[in-house]
Amino acid sequence: MNTLSAVDLKRRGIVAIEEALALGPVHILKNNRPAAVVLWESEYLKLLQRKSSSNTVRTADWIMNFKPAGSRSKEDIDNQITEERSSWEGRRFCFLTAMCLSTL
Repeated sequence: MNTLSAVDLKRRGIVAIEEALALGPVHILKNNRPAAVVLWESEYLKLLQRKSSSNTVRTADWIMNFKPAGSRSKEDIDNQITEERSSWEGRRFCFLTAMCLSTL
């Protein structure tokens, strides 16, 4: 992996990046951890072009076009939820909120 530390980048500037780019994409390290990657403009444009021409389906499109496979109606589901909620009456539920935690 072709790396350049943030300290070296700050000290040497764009010259350090240009030298490192001669060997390929440059991974900038900050506190010895990868923080960014620097590419030649032409490589970046190729990535963008590849991304725009791919056949990926956006999540929102998938959700909007999803056809449910279940056979229960909305009315059946609503009735089941109502029955379950009616069985909760008289019970105390605590969903780990700050108020509930203080009473434990």
